[in-house]
Amino acid sequence: QDYYGKELQKTEDLKTNACITSARPLPKLVRDALKHIHDEVVARYYGCGLVIPECLSSCRILDLGSGSGRDCYLLSQLVGEQGHVTGIDMTESQVELAKRHIAYHMDKFGYRKPNVEFFHGYMEKLGDAKLSDESYDIVISNGVINLAPDKKAVLREAFRVLKPGGEMYFSDVYASQRLNEIIQNHRVLWGECLGGALYWKDLYSIAEEVGFSPPCLVTASPITIGDKQLEAIVGDYRFVSATFRLFKVPAGSRARPAQVIYNGGIVGHERELVFDANFTFKEGEVVDVDAEMAAILQSSRFAEKFLIRAGCAAALQGCC
Repeated sequence: QDYYGKELQKTEDLKTNACITSARPLPKLVRDALKHIHDEVVARYYGCGLVIPECLSSCRILDLGSGSGRDCYLLSQLVGEQGHVTGIDMTESQVELAKRHIAYHMDKFGYRKPNVEFFHGYMEKLGDAKLSDESYDIVISNGVINLAPDKKAVLREAFRVLKPGGEMYFSDVYASQRLNEIIQNHRVLWGECLGGALYWKDLYSIAEEVGFSPPCLVTASPITIGDKQLEAIVGDYRFVSATFRLFKVPAGSRARPAQVIYNGGIVGHERELVFDANFTFKEGEVVDVDAEMAAILQSSRFAEKFLIRAGCAAALQGCC
């Protein structure tokens, strides 16, 4: 709270490169939406990835660790006036900054009433903010889960508030092995998203234990620290910024391997949908998917965007 509320006043105050989004081409839809966001909100942004999933029209979205509200105001435009975005953050000054600009953005977007709200609270205890079970289509988080000591509690709460078929789409920092106490207890390394980084294999076991489908890796890029003193403390540990998507596949809806055809039509992804690192769907093309991906597509908001038919299990055996 002190680090993000007082010590950091702008993006340039960061001491490492961990919390800076890697330079990647942004979709025109996102670039245009970013132009409408207040300068003060953008200046206090410390995310480590771009957490803008596809197929958002009229969705209800929860942003864990919403900070200054940049991603919330970006998503506010993409879900439209009939959608809704909730932000929750533990740093009171960041929440106050985000709230201060609600009227500005609603006027900028041409909305008659706000479709965003912000709460001061903890992502491990969403019930304290009165966020009810199965109330959101999507939960996002941008480089913040590493700051929570209890990652399992965060994923458990996200799973609870998601509707059946809902998705958790999030970027975070991961470590090449479990971190020692020196790194975990280092104030700057924790504040800069490195000291609390999860060993990447632990994400898979926690997700399974909570009830999510196996994580789908979307993108990953190595992190350079850029500070000699901190690099000496970190030593041989390596860090990566990665975006994953987890789905709350309803019990009993496990599918078989299938062939799927993307019908197109998702705004900004009309001809091609890059779903994750393993699956890219082009409009009209037949793609063989394993049982896990078939279950995700059938039960999620993507269902009406695909034609799904039973595939050949023998041909797909061993697909991951």
